[in-house]
Amino acid sequence: MPNDLPYALPPDPNTKPPSFEMPDKACDTHFHIFGPPDRFPFSETRRYTPPGGPFEHYRNVQEITGLTRGIAVQPTAHGMDNSAILDAVERSEGNMRAVVRFNDQTTDEELEALHEAGARGARFSLMSDRPGSAEMIKHALPRMEKLGWSLVLHVETDHFIDNEAFIRGIPIPTVIDHMARCRPADGIDQPGFRLMLDLLKDDRFWVKICSVDKISAIPQARVESGLPFSDVIPLGQAVIDLAPDRTIWGTDWPHGNTFTPGRIPNEGDLLDIIAAMAGDQNQLHKILVENPDRLYFS
Repeated sequence: MPNDLPYALPPDPNTKPPSFEMPDKACDTHFHIFGPPDRFPFSETRRYTPPGGPFEHYRNVQEITGLTRGIAVQPTAHGMDNSAILDAVERSEGNMRAVVRFNDQTTDEELEALHEAGARGARFSLMSDRPGSAEMIKHALPRMEKLGWSLVLHVETDHFIDNEAFIRGIPIPTVIDHMARCRPADGIDQPGFRLMLDLLKDDRFWVKICSVDKISAIPQARVESGLPFSDVIPLGQAVIDLAPDRTIWGTDWPHGNTFTPGRIPNEGDLLDIIAAMAGDQNQLHKILVENPDRLYFS
């Protein structure tokens, strides 16, 4: 394994429960499983070495928060080997599904096996720091459509705008990951956020509220009063107001690719943030229960 890569910080070991009663079948639609590397080795081509994030540790997070369902998303640190997240799905007693990674080297038979193992979507990136292109996604879309999968599009704001014509033409349900990494400091009138809201007028498009710690301008995960990363709340509220039936939420546990001390969020706080964005229990129930059930479990 490469030994000169940066090591990401571990997750907060003291998970807090949220301040509200968790509804039955509440779903975290974005968490990762990292290792353990003796069973599931990290990719030789990874950009960093992630923190330990085995299935057992994530189950502890669920038990404390009251989350019962989950969507394990394939991290780049494991490359195209989806074994770790599929192991989590297999051990979840029907309460997890997977969003995998694949490429043009993946056979149709391998894709069908992924589906049988619990995959219900794939994640592709249009990002500056990792491989991915509109052409790559274009070739993958018919294969995903055949399986009834959705696309999770991990995209930076600039690439989001530059690829608008292509994105508008995607024929399958598409989740805009991490709110297209629009930064709250740029306001709800920034071009990328306006584009996202416009896409949400079409029921093919969904938005995942996740990684608020990575887009917030607030420097610390701990604040003396109120919620951390609260500058992201207006963006989330605007998304939910427009498309409450196509908004989902995720923790991004164990928050890999974070290297700055003090930036690691606590899952209890993240749940309280989405509750503040939702505004009432009916909207929150849609985001945590009904919407992920329809997209991934139906």
